[in-house]
Amino acid sequence: QVQLVESGGGLGQAGGSLRLSCAASGRTISDYHMAWFRQAPGAEREFVAAVNWSGASRFYADSVKGRFTISRDNAKNTVYLQMNSLKPEDTAAYYCAASARHLVVLTSAYVYDYWGQGTQVTVSS
Repeated sequence: QVQLVESGGGLGQAGGSLRLSCAASGRTISDYHMAWFRQAPGAEREFVAAVNWSGASRFYADSVKGRFTISRDNAKNTVYLQMNSLKPEDTAAYYCAASARHLVVLTSAYVYDYWGQGTQVTVSS
């Protein structure tokens, strides 16, 4: 079982940048596909970005493509989300997730078995 802890959230300005980190413990993340999801107040949780276990494939929501970058450092057992050109609509709680399943659609929340507690990102205009 893997435990996930997010950090790096906070208050950002429109056009600015933030970097989120997701530190894993209990198991090495090299066995897992990793992803970031977000949930704004009153909205459903939505996919943001994912990277497969090897790091060879990355996926992004259209709303963040070209602005956000997901990366993984298996040696540090950590996944990152670099968020540039922030917009007020990026305001949400951001969650890290892990999946050890095979042949799955990494943009679906249903394939992820482990979740962090979330970190709040607030972007002011």
